[in-house]
Amino acid sequence: QVQLVESGGGLVQTGGSLRLSCAASGRTFNTYTMGWFRQAPGKEREFVAAIRLWRSGSTYYADTVKGRFTHSRDNVQRTVYLQMNSVKPKETAVYYCAAKEGYSDTWNAAYEYDYWGQGTQVTVSS
Repeated sequence: QVQLVESGGGLVQTGGSLRLSCAASGRTFNTYTMGWFRQAPGKEREFVAAIRLWRSGSTYYADTVKGRFTHSRDNVQRTVYLQMNSVKPKETAVYYCAAKEGYSDTWNAAYEYDYWGQGTQVTVSS
């Protein structure tokens, strides 16, 4: 079992920055990929970013956030970070951290993930 604890959400102005954190604990030895998803009211949950926890550390981003968001990891503390820059009002949503066990070539589908954090609200004011 893997537990995910998120922090860093809150209120930020348009164009501002925010850093989300997700700390993993429990039996994480099979966890290979960490991802971030967001869901706005009345909208479907959408992929934001993902990062590989094993050797490569490769990162993946939705087209809508490329160049503005940065995903990073601290393997020792088993924590991942999502640095959000130049945020937009339309990005107001509940942001979820997720963990995926095992390896696969996909990373952007919510159903692929096995564990989820509680979600943290990000509100971008205009």
